[in-house]
Amino acid sequence: MKNKANKSLAAILAVAGMSACNPPQEQTADTEGIAVLTVSPADFEAEIDGDSVKLYTLTNGVAVATITNYGARVVSLHVPDKHADLVDVVLGYTDLAAYRQPGEGFYGAIVGRYGNRIAKGQFELEGQQHQLELNDGTNTLHGGTNGFFAKVWEVKSVTDSSLELQYVSPDGDAGYPGKLETTVVYTLTKDNALDISYYATTDKATIVNLTNHAYFNLSGEGDSTILDHILTIRADGYTSVDETLIPTGEITPVENTPFDFRQPTAIGQRIDTTDAQLLLGKGYDHNFVLKKDVGLQLVATVESPKTGIVMDILTEEPGLQFYSGNFMDNVQHAKGGKTYSYRSAFCLETQHFPDAPNKPDFPSTVLEPKAEYRTRTVYKFRRN
Repeated sequence: MKNKANKSLAAILAVAGMSACNPPQEQTADTEGIAVLTVSPADFEAEIDGDSVKLYTLTNGVAVATITNYGARVVSLHVPDKHADLVDVVLGYTDLAAYRQPGEGFYGAIVGRYGNRIAKGQFELEGQQHQLELNDGTNTLHGGTNGFFAKVWEVKSVTDSSLELQYVSPDGDAGYPGKLETTVVYTLTKDNALDISYYATTDKATIVNLTNHAYFNLSGEGDSTILDHILTIRADGYTSVDETLIPTGEITPVENTPFDFRQPTAIGQRIDTTDAQLLLGKGYDHNFVLKKDVGLQLVATVESPKTGIVMDILTEEPGLQFYSGNFMDNVQHAKGGKTYSYRSAFCLETQHFPDAPNKPDFPSTVLEPKAEYRTRTVYKFRRN
């Protein structure tokens, strides 16, 4: 089995002129992107407003990830399946142009300055009312019309297994107060985990809620469904929503509802029931209130019965947004010329709660000067 995995890895890295036994010890910001299967580095090389965009490859000798500094996006992530073959479990587009198309869905991106929704794009901080860009009907979603997902991040350092990216958001950017200096570090660890560490500082009080918006299918990107995936979420409650998917402020117990994933359950088992909350979200698009203590802890597990790939999610965050791909519909320009279909991916976004700036009972997302925003999430892969 091990030899088979190594052959798969060698096939991927060979395109880059790399060796599975001797991956590069160091790359620099000038290193050209490396093609992985259907993704060509040439299709990710560009200048946007004078800033260079490229594709970067990380490997731990077993798994392989590609990340672009446009939106700090995870483009692909190959991990071993039950046969030790490498499977790309992250959905994405074939080139940079597709990631820049309107309404592309935030595929693989770091979203911010505030991930998830803020009601009417408004919040009050230190007695001052702030109006954000509206890009989700009457609400703000994932930072606005030109959030972190659409920025070129500066590459601060890159090695064979890690990539450090930085973006400085100016005071007033999209309506947010304060100059925010944000750093995200991706690390592909020896135990086949994609470790994401987030850091931010500000020069005046602001709100921050960063997360990664990867779309996963553990049967392989391009597979037709995620409804057969078995999901466990360590949460006794979730934040119920109104008709615009803004939390009502109520934390609803999951017991005796389709939102109870405390025991392993197929995603599709109850998704089409007439539960009022599922009808509002057209499926799952809700924040789960995690049952955990402070620190990095296991909060969710997903498994594909087809590939045997298991993903464990560990986080320091108090919430987890579960989205079941309800608004996916004939997604074009996908990797390898594929078209992504309805509910062919899920997102599990670690976060603070949606609309927390307007809900004083929710965990605070306020960042003060001289304080540092620090949080960490790990997507760890194994196989049954």
